[in-house]
Amino acid sequence: MKKFKLIINKNFKNEERERFFVKQELQIIFNLYSQMVSNGTWKDYSLTSDKKEISFDIYKVASDRPIFRISKNLNPKSYNEKFIIKDKNGKIIKKSENLKRLIRKTSWGNLKIVE
Repeated sequence: MKKFKLIINKNFKNEERERFFVKQELQIIFNLYSQMVSNGTWKDYSLTSDKKEISFDIYKVASDRPIFRISKNLNPKSYNEKFIIKDKNGKIIKKSENLKRLIRKTSWGNLKIVE
């Protein structure tokens, strides 16, 4: 069994804090998610982390591949590639430096799911 260490009130550097979605970003994503679940469009979600990106994966059927991914790029090549929305095949639909603006300007009802 592994030994775990409990760390309380550790001072994180900004780099370490950026390794995941911050509270405000998660709140924006979950507001969208709850709206789409109440419409009956989305059914499930998962969070995926990688060295390059953190993504919020959205599913229409829980056993299928994600239909959309809202990703936070940890090492963006340009300023407007910090947040990215990808489709089922990994194709970039939209990208922006501001998550709230990106989600607001994306018309979720008009996006078609590629089978």
